[in-house]
Amino acid sequence: MDTTKDLYPSRTSAPTAMFERLDPVVYGNADQGPLSQEQLDQYNRDGFLFFPGFFNGQTIGSFVDELHRLCSDRSMAGRDDVITEPDSQEVRSIFQVHKHSDVFARLCRHPRILPMAQQLLGGDVYIHQSRINYKPGFQGKGFNWHSDFETWHAEDGLPHMRTVSCSVILTDNNEFNGPLMIVPGSHRYFVPCIGETPENNFRRSLKKQEIGVPDNDSLAKLIDQAGGIQAPKGPAGSLLLFECNVLHGSNANMSPYPRSNVFFVYNSVKNTPRRPYAAPDYRPEFLSERGDFTPLRAAG
Repeated sequence: MDTTKDLYPSRTSAPTAMFERLDPVVYGNADQGPLSQEQLDQYNRDGFLFFPGFFNGQTIGSFVDELHRLCSDRSMAGRDDVITEPDSQEVRSIFQVHKHSDVFARLCRHPRILPMAQQLLGGDVYIHQSRINYKPGFQGKGFNWHSDFETWHAEDGLPHMRTVSCSVILTDNNEFNGPLMIVPGSHRYFVPCIGETPENNFRRSLKKQEIGVPDNDSLAKLIDQAGGIQAPKGPAGSLLLFECNVLHGSNANMSPYPRSNVFFVYNSVKNTPRRPYAAPDYRPEFLSERGDFTPLRAAG
């Protein structure tokens, strides 16, 4: 496909109807990795795979310790890649965690995770973005419904839907602490969003996303078509793989229990970013890798 042509126009001045995606969902096959044909079919249909208890308690404990170290590290305060909650100084997200931490650098190359990303995307991958989402108890705000691809296409210049997110659950995710909600099957449609991208939109969107969100009518139609919303919930150590275009969001955390996940966004080396398709300039590199597309290799 022509990577210079905008196959997914968005941020338009007038409403535009959603349309079927133009890219495959699964690029590899059952012979190219650990996922079975049944799992590949499920991912193709629903846009996500959930593995409860993927890591045992001892293993996940080391990741949680690293989370607390990063969140309490005074040298991290005030950095552009450390995002606080809209109404407080509580940490909301830490980006580039695979560069801040050797622990998370190894985790993104884990021999049980990386081959699944390579299989789904049909070959070599690199980290487009990594982050910790730390939703503190009582104060953690929600995330509006959105497709990650819409932002990565409009503001980062990713030409195609050839990206998968991996979320490792660091604390128990339950119905009370704002778990991720997914619209199954929504990844098969692209929903153009209304509104021109403001300059430096990332500064506002990382705290509260208002540009690049789907319209209510399209969202309601996709939810009805899916037969409802799903929220993969499970204990610390569970793992979620979800397709870049699947619609997802989360409610505020109204419980006393934090909801913390670490995300690694794997992008195909054949899908590196071009110029933004619908933004005045590039976002910072801590949000969109533009300098190092070296294929990841599994950690020893």
